[in-house]
Amino acid sequence: MLYDVRTYTCRAGTLKRHLALYAEHGFDIQRRHLGEPLAYLQTETGNVNSYTHIWVFADAADRASKRAAMQRDPAWASYLEKSAAAAYLVSQETRLMVPTSFFKP
Repeated sequence: MLYDVRTYTCRAGTLKRHLALYAEHGFDIQRRHLGEPLAYLQTETGNVNSYTHIWVFADAADRASKRAAMQRDPAWASYLEKSAAAAYLVSQETRLMVPTSFFKP
């Protein structure tokens, strides 16, 4: 099992607008290609301009295949254009993680 853990940081004061843009134009497309996320979390303390989402894949090949299909989707490209034009995001951190030997999800 492979966990794709992504943390995004928005410009101060734009997190709600960014999440609204994603909810309207991106979330359903991403779910169609990647399945349901394990979690979609907004920061409550610490860097309150950030959020994290976690997607689960069978392995790296499964992730690569699903993400490649999503990148070919014109609707996803349209969302990415809207997101870039809004310029809410300032950084992204992606970590691919696997469960420890003693944890069986």
